[in-house]
Amino acid sequence: MRFGIIGAGPIGSIISKKLVKNGHDVKIADARGIERLEGKELAGTPVHVEDAIKNIEVLIISLPIKALPSIRNIINQVGEEVIIVDTSNYYPYRDDKIEEIENGMVESVWVSNQLGRPIIKAFNNLLAYTLENEGTSEGTSGRIAIAIAGNELSKKQLVMDVVNEIGFDAVDSGSLSDSWRQQPGTPAYCTELTKDELMIALKKANKEKAPLLRNKVMERFGELLAEKKEVEFSHKDIVNLNREIYNS
Repeated sequence: MRFGIIGAGPIGSIISKKLVKNGHDVKIADARGIERLEGKELAGTPVHVEDAIKNIEVLIISLPIKALPSIRNIINQVGEEVIIVDTSNYYPYRDDKIEEIENGMVESVWVSNQLGRPIIKAFNNLLAYTLENEGTSEGTSGRIAIAIAGNELSKKQLVMDVVNEIGFDAVDSGSLSDSWRQQPGTPAYCTELTKDELMIALKKANKEKAPLLRNKVMERFGELLAEKKEVEFSHKDIVNLNREIYNS
């Protein structure tokens, strides 16, 4: 398949590497300019952002959520047949407060509104380390799962097939308005669950508590940093803290 990726941070670059490894044609761009890709070790073909959207079947956007409105003019040029996948998560301390989301709008619904296009939400509920290193072949015991939300079943199924191909079980988490169940602050978020566990976690999610638990995790990391100077958190430390707090 032919993929375009906008965003060459950890998630975008890891997805690119896995897709290329599986024989897909991948173009990758930085929304701020191709010069930002110089010196980076990237799979796929580095291109200008305007070229990343040409002659593709799937466009994966892996940018901070606050940057998404700035690419609306690019998305306006994307063919209607192209599947658009968003990987973003909302953190107010990083993204500045977005009033609509603060007032209860589902993050992915806000993203879709900003882009003016239907989207599929995927690749947002795993840590970058997990995505890069913890993929396994289909049928492996304990295989980690990824949640995928969206309104168009055929497009969602294609993304689920890609997720399976790159090493993870895929779980249909419902419509885009249901995607809050895989946002930060929920039991499904960055807790490295199997397919069956993820399905249970999605049902357990509490929309009102999620922002509070998201902030509680960040506060706890801040406390640990204050207690131990120059402490480094392994991905297992992060997973375990997420599991502890998001299931509380």
